[in-house]
Amino acid sequence: MRNVSSSLDFALRLADAADEITSARFRAQDLKVTRKPDRTPVTDADTATEDAIRALIAERYPDDEIAGEERGGQVGTGRTWLIDPIDGTKNFLRGVPAWATLISLVIDGQPVLGVVSAPALGKRWFAEANEGAYAEDGRKLSVSGVNSLSDAYVSTTDLGSWVEHHSREAYLRLVDACWESRAFGDFWQHCLVAEGVIDIAAEAIVNPWDVAGIGVIVKEAGGRFSDLKGVDTFLGGSALSTNGHLHDAALEKLAR
Repeated sequence: MRNVSSSLDFALRLADAADEITSARFRAQDLKVTRKPDRTPVTDADTATEDAIRALIAERYPDDEIAGEERGGQVGTGRTWLIDPIDGTKNFLRGVPAWATLISLVIDGQPVLGVVSAPALGKRWFAEANEGAYAEDGRKLSVSGVNSLSDAYVSTTDLGSWVEHHSREAYLRLVDACWESRAFGDFWQHCLVAEGVIDIAAEAIVNPWDVAGIGVIVKEAGGRFSDLKGVDTFLGGSALSTNGHLHDAALEKLAR
């Protein structure tokens, strides 16, 4: 595996610190769960993890901005770290091992690195712009070569989210055109696209910290990332990751 930059090395160490906290609280009998105003759950592990990451960033890079799922913040000019302490909180609180900490760095509005760490799965994915994408064992990631929707494997997070935020019928059009569909959900489906295991991952609703780093990983693996309008942005409120070959065809099916 190649040498990593100081910023990516730091992000990987942030992920190590996060893994210690989240792993210790996973399936804990005294896990504390509350609800945000939008009714999504938050656990004591979410807040403790984000607070720990924020403290480490402030110590190392005191002038950098920080935006996160639990404590807020906005992407500013210069350097901004984006944090989702536990992506897949519903899985985490129910004891399902498909959850991860997401860490990304945005410079002047452009994501330049991403780390996804899923300790309960024993998996980690990371990438830097123009430097390739890698798995935890140093294996370089590469998307699939599938070039027809009829041969494609597609995933989303929750079918219900399409009803509220985009179009259930549009997503089902895509499903009907594909070979197979699942709901691996959240970070995992995008990372599976980067690994070449599945071909399309679509989400009707996302936050910037959900996908800024994921977009880097998918693109560095040779794929394509955009919102559901086809714009290459992590700020569009939706997400589509593909192997690149299928992107335009998927966008056509998802158009409202």
